[in-house]
Amino acid sequence: MTSIISAAQTLRSAINAPEIVSAPGAYDTISARLIQEAGFPAIYMSGFGATVSRLGLPDLGFMTQSEMAGHARDMVRVTDIPIIADADTGYGGVNNLHRTVREYVQSGVAAIHLEDQLLPKRCGQLGGVRLADVEQNMRHLQVALNAREGDDLLIVARTDALGVEGCEAAIERAKRYADTGVDLVFVDGVKSIADAEAIGRQIDFPTVLSIVDGNETAKLTVKDAQQMGFDVVIHALSCLLSATNGVRQTLQTLRASGGTSARAGDMDTYGEISKTLDLARYEEIDQTFG
Repeated sequence: MTSIISAAQTLRSAINAPEIVSAPGAYDTISARLIQEAGFPAIYMSGFGATVSRLGLPDLGFMTQSEMAGHARDMVRVTDIPIIADADTGYGGVNNLHRTVREYVQSGVAAIHLEDQLLPKRCGQLGGVRLADVEQNMRHLQVALNAREGDDLLIVARTDALGVEGCEAAIERAKRYADTGVDLVFVDGVKSIADAEAIGRQIDFPTVLSIVDGNETAKLTVKDAQQMGFDVVIHALSCLLSATNGVRQTLQTLRASGGTSARAGDMDTYGEISKTLDLARYEEIDQTFG
């Protein structure tokens, strides 16, 4: 396992490299393992995915700070590539935020993003988002930067203003947040290619693009995002949506036919998943010391 310093430095180096960082969204530890196995340079820990996998609930602010930090810690434990983690709004006032940053530092993630929503927060793809005052959120970000206390954790400032105030206002907020000294900015809720192009063109600062399956941005490739000027691209829900669809199809087949043989081609074998889980390593330990 990598240390927090090496994980953050690895991510920072990747962001500074010519090629964009592609970080698919993991919803649990097995999906995090699969992302690493597929050869991606980083993992995005999705708050939506964490809420779904741990609680079976929609992303409406149900996850607590300790649950999210624990979720992050579990992913770090089974992977060796940098993890960019959702830290929602920081889970309270300035002292809560300070503790949140310290908890994520100790979890071993490389970066966290903090959003400018008022509580109760909502998924950035949904309506009904209420925004914090810009100046207040800038102070919030400064608290987060101070809370790093010398640890090399990247701070990403996320704004959810796009669906509330429009693209230009969201871009202006992102520019203001960049002035606080954060490492990257992130305009969430991008649903159109035109908005993605405007954000990539107008923000001259390391920037994250989130591509969510089901809207127009899903037509964009990672290379497209790089050409627009983005430094990190996340596919936050692709793994989760693939998994739930696959399970649903298998259960429907089992319910209808009483068997799963028709789905065999769409399922891993026991051996394949054992390889992903590094079973051979633990068998070797057992054979040596057991």
